[in-house]
Amino acid sequence: MFRFLIFLFILVPIIEIGVFIQVGDVIGLGWTLIIVVATAVLGVNLLKQQGFKAWQDIQLSMAKGNMPATEMAAAAQLLFAGGLLLTPGFVTDAIGFTLMIPQLRLALASKLISAGTFKAASFNDQSFNQQNSHTYQHSSQNDSRTIEGEFENKDKS
Repeated sequence: MFRFLIFLFILVPIIEIGVFIQVGDVIGLGWTLIIVVATAVLGVNLLKQQGFKAWQDIQLSMAKGNMPATEMAAAAQLLFAGGLLLTPGFVTDAIGFTLMIPQLRLALASKLISAGTFKAASFNDQSFNQQNSHTYQHSSQNDSRTIEGEFENKDKS
C-alpha cells in the first residue's frame, strides 16, 4: 500500500503537469489559470452544499434507527472529492467533479461496502436499531443503588 501511495504522489503531479502544458498550449496560460481557480471556487461551493446534504442523510438514517454506513462512505468520498477539487489540476478536478454526482457516489459507496473496503463497526443494523434495545433498571429493597443497563431480546417470539 505504501508503494502504491508513493507511486500516486509521483504519478499524479507528472500527469497534471503534462495536462497543464497541453491545455496551456491550446488556450494560453491566463485562461488555464482562470479555469483552475474557477474550478476550485466552484468545487468549494459544491462541497459545502453537498456536504450539508450528506450530513442530513446521515442524521436521517440514524433517526430511522439504521446504521448510516452507505451515507458515511459517501460522505468520505465527498471529502476526498473536495480535496481533489482544491488540488490544482484538470485530472484531479475531473475525478473530483465526478465524485460530486450523488447517485454515482452512493452507488460507489454501496459497492465499496459490499466489497469490504469500508467496514462497519462490529455491530449490525439490528443491534444499532434503538427500537430493539431496552433499558433495564434493577433496584433491591436492601440496596438503594440503581443498576442501569441495556439488553437485546434475541427471541423473536
